[in-house]
Amino acid sequence: QVQLVESGGGLAQAGGSLRLSCAASGSIFSFDAMEWYRQAPGKQRELVASISSGGSTYYRDSVKGRFTISRDNAKNTVYLKMNRLKPEDTAVYYCHAVKQTVVTSYDYWGQGTQVTVSS
Repeated sequence: QVQLVESGGGLAQAGGSLRLSCAASGSIFSFDAMEWYRQAPGKQRELVASISSGGSTYYRDSVKGRFTISRDNAKNTVYLKMNRLKPEDTAVYYCHAVKQTVVTSYDYWGQGTQVTVSS
């Protein structure tokens, strides 16, 4: 059984920083992609950042230059460093891990961690 365990969420003031961590336990394989999504009240869940097994990264435009995604393959852990936080970053943040095969894919979700940014 694969579980994604998140930590690091909480309260921050505008302009502050937080660092989220997500550790995958129980996996017998490495993930092709590890990602962070977020969902704000009344909005759809959106991809924030993604990182491949080779280290290629993607960021949505609204967080470019402020957020940094990284991973430690030995620990099967993904991080999201969030700098210069804005109130609009307030959301539940979810870790997502994907394993691709030639015929199918497997994915797993974390439980979500609340990030609240006050003005």
